[in-house]
Amino acid sequence: MSDTPASIVLPDVMDIAQRLAKAEDWEPFRSGVTAHWLYKEPDGGPSAVFLRYEPGARVALHEHVGYEHMLVIEGDQYDEHGAYPAGTFVAHPPGTRHSPGSHGGCIALLIYNKAVRFIEAG
Repeated sequence: MSDTPASIVLPDVMDIAQRLAKAEDWEPFRSGVTAHWLYKEPDGGPSAVFLRYEPGARVALHEHVGYEHMLVIEGDQYDEHGAYPAGTFVAHPPGTRHSPGSHGGCIALLIYNKAVRFIEAG
């Protein structure tokens, strides 16, 4: 028997996100933003999460300590650097900062190399 963890396979990530949007098992992340974790390593290690933004929600300013890869699955997201409609992929390298939000609400898949460091409360 092996202790090797199983791979996470999402054959249709768009369909999965749409089904999850209606699910009840999301947990609070920030005001107006809930999370559905695919995995989350302890002590700020790698993680992957679907984030669901309510219309008008915004996450406080934070800095990326490692890479963050984001795919906007539905809705819209924006930050100080631009607007990101559904289908947009963004890679934030270490050292970048932003405060993402959504005008109309969205679901995004985020994959973190390391946990972010919040600069502002909220």
